[in-house]
Amino acid sequence: MQDLRNANNPPTSKRAATAGDWLETVRRYLTVIAVGNLLWEFAQLPLYTIWYEGSTKEILSAVAHCTGGDALIASTALLGALLIAGDWRWPRARFRAVAAIAILGGLAYTVFSEWLNTEIRGSWAYTEAMPQLPLVGAGISPLAQWIVVPSIAFWWAWSSSHSQLPKETSYDQ
Repeated sequence: MQDLRNANNPPTSKRAATAGDWLETVRRYLTVIAVGNLLWEFAQLPLYTIWYEGSTKEILSAVAHCTGGDALIASTALLGALLIAGDWRWPRARFRAVAAIAILGGLAYTVFSEWLNTEIRGSWAYTEAMPQLPLVGAGISPLAQWIVVPSIAFWWAWSSSHSQLPKETSYDQ
């Protein structure tokens, strides 16, 4: 039997061949999450009062803090989704279910966090330019962020790994 721990001897069984797919997919996903959220955080700055009232250091600190938080939220949402809907064949199987649950989890947390930090704690504030959800007051831009960025990240992770999959692989979603 071939030693699967030896990188010089590629795995031969289908199960062993899929064992490393999840790691590459997670790496691709988190790379896009980090870059996408960093860009989004900078782009939406004019919708927050810190853009007009904060120093350059405060603005850069807020962007770094929020991007790090976004990466943490995305990682946690992905882990939760994998625990709920994943199986050992992921990402070859149940990819869409895991992606949908992760996106919904990140979105739900974002609604709560935006409400908590703008309405209750006053940790940050929106400008008049930020469209908001009725009742909870969460900003539309951060909600769009949690739909757009993870969707692109999952698409890129899937399309990159999908192009390398053997043709006989089952894609039960």
